[in-house]
Amino acid sequence: MRALYRAAMPGEEAANVEVVRRLYDAMAARDIEAIVELFDPDVTVHQPGELPWAGTYAGHEGLGEFFLTLIGTITSQVTTDAIFGAGDRVVQMGRTAGTVNATGASFDVAEVHVLTLSDGRIVRFEPIIDVAAMQAALADG
Repeated sequence: MRALYRAAMPGEEAANVEVVRRLYDAMAARDIEAIVELFDPDVTVHQPGELPWAGTYAGHEGLGEFFLTLIGTITSQVTTDAIFGAGDRVVQMGRTAGTVNATGASFDVAEVHVLTLSDGRIVRFEPIIDVAAMQAALADG
């Protein structure tokens, strides 16, 4: 098992940021194949908070389960305000806006995503959002 928080090599941080930029481009294009390719087969996804898609998911199968639960609950688009490297981690800051599928209630919620990379692939994805604001949107309707 490889360490998730090792120090990045010179130039590796910039390469990691580029991988994450490609991820958000693929997400905007809804390019599932490109998205999956950027994630390590042993990826861990951890969504904190009391949300329908919260929890810890393992591997590509877990990644698929996470995204299927997410898009089964909300339709949203991420807007990125900043992406920056922090060693082997990349932080994306922005907003997710859209609608709740069951009710049509709209939301516009602050979010931060922390992605850990190893050998050019994402090994850990931690999407952190304003849980109270998202819960309020899910309860509307």
